Amino acid sequence: MGVLDNVASYFTQDAARNRNTSIIAGLLYFAGWWILIDAMSIDGKHQITTGHVFIGIFGTISLCMVNAVKEEHISEENSSESGARLAKIWLLVGFVMGFASLVAAVWVMSEDFINNDKKDGWFGVALLLQNVFILFASLTYKFGRNEEDWNE
Repeated sequence: MGVLDNVASYFTQDAARNRNTSIIAGLLYFAGWWILIDAMSIDGKHQITTGHVFIGIFGTISLCMVNAVKEEHISEENSSESGARLAKIWLLVGFVMGFASLVAAVWVMSEDFINNDKKDGWFGVALLLQNVFILFASLTYKFGRNEEDWNE
């Protein structure tokens, strides 16, 4: 068996779904922050401020909140009614934060960068792409994995 066969079997095994989902979500998350860091590295006029970076930080917090809740916590078979309610509220707040960071990125892109002749529009696009990638990473990791494969 050659090296390429080993690599192919590594990604096509029965239990490879969680691994592949984790890799894809991690690459999306990495790409999002990489785009913003790249934009900040070429920003000589300091057009991207700390407030703009906080939008991505809220997206990251959302990713952690959404993926901290297991499916069994929010299922109807959960015997703890208050625990299920708290898990659903936590999940809702996480999703709201994720989509709010995306809305904030669109707003900042259009108001601060696109409609402003003194600022370069690329930095607003970079901010939007960062939040799109973080949201897609969160959704990929949440809904792409199979929690039944985990041994507890």
